[in-house]
Amino acid sequence: MTPDQIDRVQESFAQVLPIKDAAAEMFYARLFEIAPQVRPIFKGDMSEQGAKLMATLGAVVNGLKSLEAIVPVAEKLAVGHVAYGVKAEHYPFVGEALIDTLKKGLGEALTPDVQASWETAYATLSGVMIAAAYPEVEAAE
Repeated sequence: MTPDQIDRVQESFAQVLPIKDAAAEMFYARLFEIAPQVRPIFKGDMSEQGAKLMATLGAVVNGLKSLEAIVPVAEKLAVGHVAYGVKAEHYPFVGEALIDTLKKGLGEALTPDVQASWETAYATLSGVMIAAAYPEVEAAE
């Protein structure tokens, strides 16, 4: 990621923070709409799950300038999610739900450049996570 892309992601995420609870609700509503097969993975309190999502997203966004520090954390998170039933093919749905949430939450502030920056960030991290959790998928490509 370029420094400008990182700045765009970090600045736009700062705009999401005041609505983080609503953003988490929008995210999961959209995820379950486009990928109902993932709904059974989520068994606990969804407001607690949303808080975890936003905290994790915040940590990742804040760490984008130090990818070497957040990559091992993302890898560990991905490997841990395998036990919950998360599959490599779920990651594109998460990315789509994330972008849709940003569109709703940021409105016109989600410019094409900001959206492209988020897409790059998600592609980078989801690629790392998939490679860590599903090495057989990475080897097959």
